[in-house]
Amino acid sequence: MWRIWGDGPQLLLLHGGHGSWTHWIRAIPELSQHFRVIAPDLPGLGESDMPPEPYSAESLTTIVAGGLDDVVQGESPLDVAGFSFGAIVAGHLAKLRPAQVHRLVLVGAGGLGLPRGRTDGLTKWRRIGDSQRLLAAHRANLEALMIHDPANVDDLAVYLQFENTRRARLRSRPIAFSDTLRRALSAGDVSLAGIWGQYDATVGGHMAEYEALIHALRPGAEFRIIDGAGHWVAYEAPRRFAATLLSVLGRAELRS
Repeated sequence: MWRIWGDGPQLLLLHGGHGSWTHWIRAIPELSQHFRVIAPDLPGLGESDMPPEPYSAESLTTIVAGGLDDVVQGESPLDVAGFSFGAIVAGHLAKLRPAQVHRLVLVGAGGLGLPRGRTDGLTKWRRIGDSQRLLAAHRANLEALMIHDPANVDDLAVYLQFENTRRARLRSRPIAFSDTLRRALSAGDVSLAGIWGQYDATVGGHMAEYEALIHALRPGAEFRIIDGAGHWVAYEAPRRFAATLLSVLGRAELRS
């Protein structure tokens, strides 16, 4: 399932695990003023079908690449931003189609084979029958994993978390906990940048190691940290995220 907004240079947005295109929902209005924004639901997530088994980062990327052939206009290279699990697919897409991916931006990326923050305290919600307790569980999980400031966990965030996790069928964690993205990036030379929220729970206290790896993979690559934000930085700080993404892609500042 693919969605497209705007006109101009093409920007592909790949969402995180247990998510959908809605991981970008608060940044798309601004980004679509500068780009033709293309945002799929990845295989087995959102409204997209499950991929055939056995699946891997490589096989999922092949499916996404095939879909791109139907939605990309012309032969101009794409800019690609991948969030969390989506960054893994983005990195493999750059390896699979180096002529098609112009610049790659990793946003809170997994798959780098680095130490991670503790995210094992999440509330199990699938057997909760009471609707209020269910929404409270999703709110607690957003506060534990996705959004740093509890004041930023609004009703829309809770609804999106409920819908995205309810529809998720693909088990992305084994891929996200591997080093598959690191290996894919080591095999190519795509222009690279990183954007992380300062308090990304998946990183914990290891941010310096993530920055060092990005610089080791691509000396001189930009690595931007958005102050006060957590893992889901495009939702928690959408204007600052959009401005940062535009900056690392060499685009104009935000429009008023």
